[in-house]
Amino acid sequence: MSLEKIYGVHAVEALLRHHPKRVKQVWLAEGRSEPRVQALVELATQNKVAIGQAERREMDVWVEGVHQGVVADVSPSQVWGEAMLDELLDRTEGAPLLLVLDGVTDPHNLGACLRSADAAGALAVIVPKDKSATLTPVVRKVACGAAEVIPLVAVTNLARTLEKLQQRGLWIVGTAGEAEVSIYDQDLTGPTILIMGAEGKGMRRLTREHCDYLVHLPMAGSVSSLNVSVATGVCLFEAQRQRGAKAKTKPKK
Repeated sequence: MSLEKIYGVHAVEALLRHHPKRVKQVWLAEGRSEPRVQALVELATQNKVAIGQAERREMDVWVEGVHQGVVADVSPSQVWGEAMLDELLDRTEGAPLLLVLDGVTDPHNLGACLRSADAAGALAVIVPKDKSATLTPVVRKVACGAAEVIPLVAVTNLARTLEKLQQRGLWIVGTAGEAEVSIYDQDLTGPTILIMGAEGKGMRRLTREHCDYLVHLPMAGSVSSLNVSVATGVCLFEAQRQRGAKAKTKPKK
């Protein structure tokens, strides 16, 4: 079985905390001994993971990106399958929040969206198997550990998946620049699927047809749109804000 190299302090730490059995060896750049690196060493030692040292020049060859002097050899990334969605929803109480990325191909954007989704309390991130970014070392690095916590679900037929989720009582909210309703005026407190389309193209036609509501992000400046990862963060945290406000207004039993 071939191994992947995951890099960056946060990404490696998240793997050691949440999936230590996947980590086969941790490599540290020579001379790194600050507190957060020592914390990694302690985590690796607790989980009986081998620790080695390497020259920074050698590590620069191993990975493309800023590794921060920390690289780990791990078993291959795991992307969830469609069948796992039902299992996730079956064991979830309350109103779930799911994020769908329709055609987001840039790994940096996917990593940033995973980070925002985890921070905002989303249950999972769903992507189509084709024409979409997937879990890579770059995605994990940008996600700062979120890729090890929040499930990324790749589905063969996104439209069919959306239909099944609607049948389970989830409402689909799609983002579109020409929509009349603002994200701030849309109720996001119920079981919700938030769909973000690819930059420039937006949602595909079939995806759009399955939306119960279409919303837009109000733009006050001269630019007409935001980077998809930024827009995703704004929308997710609006959902979190609404849910928090609703919880505060519920009468105490």
